[in-house]
Amino acid sequence: MRKGLLHHIEIYVSNLNRSIDFWSWFLGELGYDLFQEWESGQSWKMEDTYIVFVQTEERFLDIPYHRCRVGLNHLAFHADSREHVDHLTLKLKDKGINVLYTNQHPFAGGDDYYAVYFEDPDRIKVEFVAP
Repeated sequence: MRKGLLHHIEIYVSNLNRSIDFWSWFLGELGYDLFQEWESGQSWKMEDTYIVFVQTEERFLDIPYHRCRVGLNHLAFHADSREHVDHLTLKLKDKGINVLYTNQHPFAGGDDYYAVYFEDPDRIKVEFVAP
């Protein structure tokens, strides 16, 4: 066990099927494996860390997620290289996924920070950054 590393992240989503469509291809690209499935959720695992997606109950869907409110702002994942970022960027565009900061891409995080930023179906920001 590695003290202090994340064990898991659980994200409630507005439409489980739409979120699974989005996250399954992305997490699969990164080497995550499907870990658990049940009627209202699914999880993906890599080594000791897993990410869980759960359908939000209808009674809590009245206020949509926004990353500028209190709570999660974004999730950031390591890429293998700048080429890996470029490859994923092309896939995102082919899939019609909203890529953020296109006028600054791939240096939206700064001159020495090579990444692509995009949104999941609930507009949770996702970052994929090269070493």
